[in-house]
Amino acid sequence: MPEIIDQLAELTGLRDRDTLDVSLALALRDLLAPELVAVHRVVGEPGDERWQTRARLAPTDVTATADTTYFDNGSLPALAEHAEWQDCLSKHQTLCLAGTPNVTLFPMPAESGTSGVVEVQTAQALSDDFIRLVNGVLRIYRNVHALLDYSERDTLTGLLNRKSFDETFYKMVALGMQAAQQAAAADPDRRALSPVRYWLGVIDIDHFKLVNDTFGHLIGDEVLLLLSRVMRGCFRHSDRLYRFGGEEFVVLLRCPTEKDAMTAMERFRVAVREYKFPQVNHVTISVGFTDLRAGDTPSSAVERADKAVYHAKHHGRDQVCSHSTLVSEGLVAQDNRDSDVEFF
Repeated sequence: MPEIIDQLAELTGLRDRDTLDVSLALALRDLLAPELVAVHRVVGEPGDERWQTRARLAPTDVTATADTTYFDNGSLPALAEHAEWQDCLSKHQTLCLAGTPNVTLFPMPAESGTSGVVEVQTAQALSDDFIRLVNGVLRIYRNVHALLDYSERDTLTGLLNRKSFDETFYKMVALGMQAAQQAAAADPDRRALSPVRYWLGVIDIDHFKLVNDTFGHLIGDEVLLLLSRVMRGCFRHSDRLYRFGGEEFVVLLRCPTEKDAMTAMERFRVAVREYKFPQVNHVTISVGFTDLRAGDTPSSAVERADKAVYHAKHHGRDQVCSHSTLVSEGLVAQDNRDSDVEFF
């Protein structure tokens, strides 16, 4: 029992959601000594939702295994492929499946973020006492998630807030550097062609002050809320979506090329333009984006994207501009701080 206390103490002290899932799996392994414990999450767009395993641990595993964070939906099993997991989640109750091994499924519904199922495989069926104990651990786990949501999410839109941006930004820069180094080791002449690239887009609502002045701040807030919903529908589950404050939004995403990043940003711009907002009717956005580079800081990358947004807003609005394209065309000056930094 001291081990489970230690695991719970560690779990409640964590602030990274991926690490939380691994810590939960470790806590349950110490508590139950199962043949397998796994945390499965529902990811993907409505109508094409999939199961993603966030942590999987066997008794002798030193570290947990998991599905990749960035995925094509077709590579993950559809909800119907694991009907018992789906049944557990939809009924919001523990399911005990007798067999060899015995499987116990615990639901993890979520008020925000992603819901999921914890799978525990044991040689003997879990006793009622152990089931109650696991459900107690899961309540603690959900409370930790709720506290993270409170501190990391914008209260109006539910998107991530500025406070949670820096850590994810540095993770993406590190992943890009690692990919570039691996590509360079394999073929020094092809390091710029690494398929793993990360992009930052800054989104600004055109004439948003006019919306507030004409219709009032309640309608302005409704525009922000509805735009955030359009944003969720246009970008992938693995993309990180933020509201920085006011009418400014930010997205961090992974795409192989600038053309792919432009396509993603354009898809969102068109979706916003075609959406009919109550009372306001139509709203447009200006978007600027840049790739993440070795040595980048959050402020340097946001500054580049902001320059592209500034250009978009002063040249007609309702458009997407790439910072690197603007620089190559001589429309935006190259920042001297970027001149000696290699692109991924």
